[in-house]
Amino acid sequence: MVKAYFVNHTHWDREWYFTTQDAQVLSDQLFTQVLDELEEHPEANFTLDGQMSIIDDYVEIHPEAKSRIHNLVERKQLFIGPWYTQTDALIPNAESLVRNLIIGILDAKENFGEPMMLGYLPDTFGFNANLPMILNQVGIHDFLSWRGTNFKRQANSVYFKWKALGGKAVFAANFPLGYYTGQIDLESKNNLQDFVKNRLDQGIEFEALNGHNAEVLVPSGIDQMNIIHNISETITEVNKYSKNELVISTYPEFMAKLHQKDLPEYQGELRYPTYSRVHRTISSVRSRNKRNNFKLEQIITRRLEPLMVIAKFAKVPISNGIVIKLWKLLFNVQPHDTLGGSVTDNVAEDINHRFKQAFEIADGVENYIKKRIAQSLALSDHDVMVFNTDPYEFNGRKIVEIISSSENVCFPKEYDAVIVAKEEVPPRPHIMQLTPNGYEFKDEPGYFKLKVSLSITMAGLGYRVIHFEDSESSMPALEQVQGDSISNDNVKLIFKDGKFKLINKNQVFTDIISIYDQANDGDTYDFSPLIDDSEMRLPWNGKLKKTSSADIEQLVLSGEWQIPATLADRVKQSDKDMAVIKYKLVLSLSSTAKIVTAKLKIDNQAFSHRLRLRLKTGINTEFAHAQIQGGFTKTKNIPIADNWNDEFVEKPVNIYIFDRYVGLKDAENGLYFLGKGQKEYERVDDALYITLMATTGELGKPDLLWRPGRASGDTTSVGHVMMPTPMAQEIGINEFEFGLYAPCDEELSEDKLSQEMNHWYSPSVSYQMQQYNLFVNRLDNKLWDIENPTGDSQLGTDETWLTIIPDVEVSALYPAYTLKDHLVLRLSNMTEFAKDMSYLKDQGYIQVDSLEQTVTQSFKIQPYDMITVIKKI
Repeated sequence: MVKAYFVNHTHWDREWYFTTQDAQVLSDQLFTQVLDELEEHPEANFTLDGQMSIIDDYVEIHPEAKSRIHNLVERKQLFIGPWYTQTDALIPNAESLVRNLIIGILDAKENFGEPMMLGYLPDTFGFNANLPMILNQVGIHDFLSWRGTNFKRQANSVYFKWKALGGKAVFAANFPLGYYTGQIDLESKNNLQDFVKNRLDQGIEFEALNGHNAEVLVPSGIDQMNIIHNISETITEVNKYSKNELVISTYPEFMAKLHQKDLPEYQGELRYPTYSRVHRTISSVRSRNKRNNFKLEQIITRRLEPLMVIAKFAKVPISNGIVIKLWKLLFNVQPHDTLGGSVTDNVAEDINHRFKQAFEIADGVENYIKKRIAQSLALSDHDVMVFNTDPYEFNGRKIVEIISSSENVCFPKEYDAVIVAKEEVPPRPHIMQLTPNGYEFKDEPGYFKLKVSLSITMAGLGYRVIHFEDSESSMPALEQVQGDSISNDNVKLIFKDGKFKLINKNQVFTDIISIYDQANDGDTYDFSPLIDDSEMRLPWNGKLKKTSSADIEQLVLSGEWQIPATLADRVKQSDKDMAVIKYKLVLSLSSTAKIVTAKLKIDNQAFSHRLRLRLKTGINTEFAHAQIQGGFTKTKNIPIADNWNDEFVEKPVNIYIFDRYVGLKDAENGLYFLGKGQKEYERVDDALYITLMATTGELGKPDLLWRPGRASGDTTSVGHVMMPTPMAQEIGINEFEFGLYAPCDEELSEDKLSQEMNHWYSPSVSYQMQQYNLFVNRLDNKLWDIENPTGDSQLGTDETWLTIIPDVEVSALYPAYTLKDHLVLRLSNMTEFAKDMSYLKDQGYIQVDSLEQTVTQSFKIQPYDMITVIKKI
């Protein structure tokens, strides 16, 4: 007889083919019934899906329920948290995952009591290999999930110790038959004996056999399902028919029992589609959302929060509340269905609106901080503030944006200023202006918007004010010149005969980048090939021009491709309707750069197809070297049997997910792709194929070549309908930014790789206080001048507040959540060797966990791990 620990729960997708608003309407009744049932039956308990956002939504319409929820949480009848939202675990970066936990846990503690401290992600589409390390950051040592495991290929058990890249571990419990293994709905209650015999006992015995355990976990619940009424009586009835013993339990109770057992160990990602689909190619669906997610993550962690710390040092008042709201908007676009893209267009419109709101908040807070500091310094319109938002020394080029009455301005010689873009705005006659004498009408002069590249060296975390002057001649600018290559002392890139060649001091990489197109017969869950179609190379057939200045060179290639317009056109033998896709590729290199920066603009006019960039390396290796959340991993293509669908429910294609960069390397050379929201790669021989976009017009389709059987998304279930998704075709302009890096020799270490790439991602942040256009920064128009702007300010024109040794990556730098006037610095060791950070202790830092609780003061970062330190500002 097996003892089965029965846990009643609901799984709550915030949106899918229904919207968040629909889910809130459902929660109005369902959550109220949960509270009523738990209060009437103190022996019962219920798990609210491990995310705080759905409780926030419910309390918004039921503020009177806050105390009821708190009481039930304290009585350990209602289990909430720890996540703010049920996140995707492969596409968000490490800091997003950590902060999702931090904000979820702190929200729970502040408003409702102690959260369930378990890494509970019952329906997420697979998990990155370093998630155990991330869970450890907040003191979580347990993990529960459904998808992604194959216990025969991994730990040989549904219960195991899952180890992160650097060795940090969690106790893992998998429910291979789903979070609905013991689902007792009304129909099951009415046919309890059949349910026990044909479903429940079979599930229990399957888990016992494959968990090598006489005690198993049985989750009972499904999407938006209510609490089981009179659960004690129900379980008593179940036990009359069952060959096993069921007891009412909780997830924490069962996981505590696992801690007492000797479990097998496993290290690596969880993405096998064995007992459930993981949608291995979902990371390229609705690619605009992936790029927006990346952009927003970078804005918050690399620009906005460091600026908030600068504001604290500069005595500019700013609260954490508005940025926590910003984080919550980000978390609301990161659940697995939402960020994956397996949603209707109705939901996609909501997602776009959230991104719009988030970018506006971020822009507004940044605007406020920069202008208040500029006002404190009484800057003129010929001063520009350049910020270093990283706590490392910066040596390279930053882009500043200025507005001037003329393009003829000059910066101090040491900055090697180059105009990289300009726009002339003509004058406007008869414009109203409020003066002390009332409204007057004047002619408003024209002006120039200039983007200027400056060569600059700055200490960590601070700013510098740079004064520019009017000039009789214009400063150097990018001008068209003859040539088909760009180069410096580190690298040379040549375009010849329709191919790009890259040369460094060790090697020549021929035909380095090209674009491939293929039909997509898949849906918003998965790419799938079309029968009788194959991937084809699109030629670089456009017009090339070179622009150059003393310090910057660019190649600009513009052209168009013709590809079949629709899936139907792909299989026609003749009379195909062809779509014209215009493209523009800009490749840039400054005099000291090691990384070629690329921008590819594609005007997509074709339907249901996949575009991939091929990075040909000439390097023969079995492994791709990919940076993931908090570390590096090596992926190797696994053999795929012809009868793969005997073991898997979708084809286990050798398509993997990276965070920011991925490449191939050997002992002497490497070639890496640095992405900005591109997430998916496949190694084919000596090349990497990076997916740019995979477009589709359906939410879910049945019988795909790579995913036979039913449609995902319930579209072929009883009573459901097929759901077109024209927005997922991503017609129109799509812009992709990326870098190409060919390190050699000593640069190939993960330490050097991460430093060089971290430098490349460093943002350009600047500000000019001017009156020509008060909408360049939208809030300038409403941030009125302040009295006595210099006041008691001790600020100078060149300030720095924090410089650390750049051999670790900064995951986050922000004002503390729980301690007033403190900064939080979270550091990530991206290498296989431990790092000693004792020098921070000498500077007054205290080591804490990510919840800002004091821990052992080791000041050592283990391989592929993080530490958090805190210091008074």
